[in-house]
Amino acid sequence: MGHGEHGYSGVVAAGGPADVRELPGLTIIKIAVGPMDNNAYLLRCAVTGEQLLIDAANEAETLLGLIGAAGLTTVVTSHHHNDHVQALDAVVAATGARTVAHPADADAIPVPTTVLVRDGDEVTVGAATLRVIHLVGHTPGSIALLYDADPAAPHLFTGDCLFPGGPGATFGNASAFSSLMDDLEWKVFGPFPDATWIYPGHGRDTTIEAERPHLAEWRARGW
Repeated sequence: MGHGEHGYSGVVAAGGPADVRELPGLTIIKIAVGPMDNNAYLLRCAVTGEQLLIDAANEAETLLGLIGAAGLTTVVTSHHHNDHVQALDAVVAATGARTVAHPADADAIPVPTTVLVRDGDEVTVGAATLRVIHLVGHTPGSIALLYDADPAAPHLFTGDCLFPGGPGATFGNASAFSSLMDDLEWKVFGPFPDATWIYPGHGRDTTIEAERPHLAEWRARGW
């Protein structure tokens, strides 16, 4: 397990250890689970110890082991795709956590959503606040979560909307691709600084700085 800023790489693999990043006010624990190497992120408030999980994707026992005795208050589902919700039922049953999702995806999630969130809404984990950013295209109700306690270096959990090397899949749908690119440019690349750290739904992390030069290239290729 990496510890602290210098030990964190964000490189994890299913079956392997989690990686840990200590931020002011928030600890981020990244783990990969399941056959599609889904990233799940356990966020822990540094002040209260309260915990929130982004995407109960798979391997419920692994996730529950990570959650531990501290319990879980909230599970946020970034979008409704099957590979991101395989462990949701078991994790909610074991922890009693409230479930959070966007209304446009909630009906397709196999566990009832207790809290519906829209663009600009806030989700708290203890004393820390996350802001919901609605990004339309990968699914109608995909959401990213922003932690910007340090506005000069925000942290953004993008689900499957943004990866190293491009936007999330839009499955050959040109209007969905345009929508996702528009939302990414307007809501992510526009307002946030280059130092913004991106935590995607699969694979390695990236930064706004690394991806920004390629926006026109992505537009041109159409995926």
